[in-house]
Amino acid sequence: MTTISPDGMALIKHYEGCRLMAYRDAVGIWTIGYGDTQNVQPGLTITQAEADQRLLSRLAAEFVPEVLAAAGAPSQCQLDAMVSLAYNIGTGAFARSTLVRLFRGGDTAGAAAQFTRWDKAGGVSLRGLRRRRVAERALFDGKPLAVALQIGDSTP
Repeated sequence: MTTISPDGMALIKHYEGCRLMAYRDAVGIWTIGYGDTQNVQPGLTITQAEADQRLLSRLAAEFVPEVLAAAGAPSQCQLDAMVSLAYNIGTGAFARSTLVRLFRGGDTAGAAAQFTRWDKAGGVSLRGLRRRRVAERALFDGKPLAVALQIGDSTP
């Protein structure tokens, strides 16, 4: 697999949400669209089409290639889940993660268990991140998108 699937895009969009006016995220970083932090300043506004294009362009140019370089050859559902994680935590943190080390070593169950360790922002565990990580893990494990989202969204 060399690109994110519609399910992977839907998972990211579901948990990022879309805001067409620049705002500060949970740790104070200026953000717009689907969690995009590049070239964002106070007062910036974009259209829905621009938000969709910004996400697609960044995933294709940066996140998918970085995940493939770090993780090797995941299945489509594994790639989708790992791209979602990398988009949220950054490609550097993703590439250095225990999840990647375990996955490259053939321990997919161990790698899957690592998703839920990434539920903090600014050192604080956040419910929204916990839900996203549970959904990413479910997708990684091959669950259909609707099931993964249901599992994630029902996590306390």
